[in-house]
Amino acid sequence: MLDYLILLLVSFLANAFSAFVGGGAGLLQLPVLLFLGLPFSIALATHKIATVALGVGATLRHCRERTLNLRFSAVILASGLPGVVLGANIILQVPDKLATVSLGVLTIGLGIYSWLSPALGQQLWLKNRSLAGYLIGSSVIFFIGILNGSLTSGTGLFVTLWLVYWFGLDYKSAVAYTLVLVGLFWNGSGALTLVLQTEVQWDWIPVLLVGSLLGGYVGAHLSIVKSNKLIKRTFEIVTILVGLKLILGTL
Repeated sequence: MLDYLILLLVSFLANAFSAFVGGGAGLLQLPVLLFLGLPFSIALATHKIATVALGVGATLRHCRERTLNLRFSAVILASGLPGVVLGANIILQVPDKLATVSLGVLTIGLGIYSWLSPALGQQLWLKNRSLAGYLIGSSVIFFIGILNGSLTSGTGLFVTLWLVYWFGLDYKSAVAYTLVLVGLFWNGSGALTLVLQTEVQWDWIPVLLVGSLLGGYVGAHLSIVKSNKLIKRTFEIVTILVGLKLILGTL
């Protein structure tokens, strides 16, 4: 019973935080699963399944706001989903220590870049909507999809910042796209691919799903009602923490 209470609390907090800034649920949730005794592959698959409920909770809240453009959403899904499936097939075949450290360094770099760019993501300024812009943007999203499928945390933050930097979204809009498309569809595809290859701690899933669903809804609500400036600053703090966690976790 104590394990279930810990799982519920951690899942709620991790996913609420992730839904507010557009990624990073694995910063808290995955280490707790490992601490409670699950092997890495089982913990990863269990975590991926639970984070799908984050997308469901966020989708329920954002649907009320009608913030997503269907055509732009289709571009993100079409370019990212193949990468997610590819990455999920790779992770169980190769050691990932070097990749994890590299991802940690890059994630910290994202936070520092955003911190040093005060105007970044504060206003909606659409750009790179030409064919060439979409091709470049989609190529990077495909690569992020590979990272999302193969690594454990932080890749939603990459999507958020890329949508802000390349396509000119503000942080509020970018977080909405990340939560719905990455949280629901990307994580769902990655979870399904992992389930077909490894075991899952199924008796923990209901508790994790409840915490993830509620946390996703609450975090999405906060991302809607709070300012771009607060979301941006929180995003920067989370990216640095996630990057440090990824690096220290390999030591």
